[in-house]
Amino acid sequence: MRTVGVEEELLVVDPSGRPVPLGPAALEVAARRGEGETVDEHDRAARDDEAGGADPAARLVPELKAQQLEFGTRVCTGLDDVAADLRHWRERADAAARGVGARVAALASSPVRVEPRTTPGERYTEMADTFGLTAAEQLTCGCHVHVAVADDEEGVAVLDRIRVWLPVLTALTANSPFWLGRDSGHASYRAQAWNRWPSSGPNELFGDAAAYHRLVRELLATETIVDTGMVYFDARLSERWPTVEVRVADVALRAEDAVTLAGLVRGLVDTAAGEWRAGVPAPAVRSEVVRMAAWRASRSGLTGDLVHPATGRPAPAAQVVTALLEHVRPALAAAGDERRVADGVAVVLDRGTGADLQRRVFADTGDLTAVVRAAVEATHT
Repeated sequence: MRTVGVEEELLVVDPSGRPVPLGPAALEVAARRGEGETVDEHDRAARDDEAGGADPAARLVPELKAQQLEFGTRVCTGLDDVAADLRHWRERADAAARGVGARVAALASSPVRVEPRTTPGERYTEMADTFGLTAAEQLTCGCHVHVAVADDEEGVAVLDRIRVWLPVLTALTANSPFWLGRDSGHASYRAQAWNRWPSSGPNELFGDAAAYHRLVRELLATETIVDTGMVYFDARLSERWPTVEVRVADVALRAEDAVTLAGLVRGLVDTAAGEWRAGVPAPAVRSEVVRMAAWRASRSGLTGDLVHPATGRPAPAAQVVTALLEHVRPALAAAGDERRVADGVAVVLDRGTGADLQRRVFADTGDLTAVVRAAVEATHT
């Protein structure tokens, strides 16, 4: 069974529901408890590591903005372990934040207006200086899922075959309808803000590992991105681990939705690897079409049509999500995940995404800080 791990970024907020730049202070609390890395430790590791970051596993670490915390689960075999780790580290992040008078919320963007503050450190300062307003406004929280692959050749074969399905994951996890004090009109505005980075988004087919690594070298040769940690493809090979990393999801408001995402991503990876071994070619869909599908998924989430990967035409979101589930169902069954993931998908389709909940709270209260407070509670359910 392929192992899986999840990284989550969380928003640090005060009791009233406003983001506060207390992430570094909360990390000091966590470090004293042996549960986190201070900003200085993380920056030293980032500068020593050309991948641009320290080991993300099972501890709290800083992110680009001081209004954030990040953690990673252990390398897990079963989804029960993923769920337990997600809940554990969400609680430990909250405990660290409480130590400095704050809380954490699994929100992919700030509903209320805030001035994002860059976390101290050489790498983050270089990013802020290099990328101007793109970096200055980049207060977004994502969820990244790592799934084990045998080697880079299998990993690139997987990347080539999962790319058409990634917009569906964006729609399922949409949790950022508000952007700095107003409704963005998108279910996942994080996806729009994130795609301002020059190295982000979908790729053309690579074909093999040599082509993938050649592209990464060519990007670095432009001297635009600061290191390989800024290769922000929708899905990429991990620099540090034998995994494929899928990066298109908003952080999920509820931990169980993140578990569903992890199961789907593992199913996609295993299905794609099986197709490659069987000689099934990767779908020959241009990156412009994948980008268009991703934009539509970001815009409407599950409330409108999505672009169906099999046809390239619009179809109701529930139909496209069901097609994804059917595509990976044999892999889910082989991993023992079929019932849990199918039930999780059904719950999201029935209840709605985090974006839907946020908008319902705002419709009821007219108060964006109430949206944040509701998100704090949902983060820990």
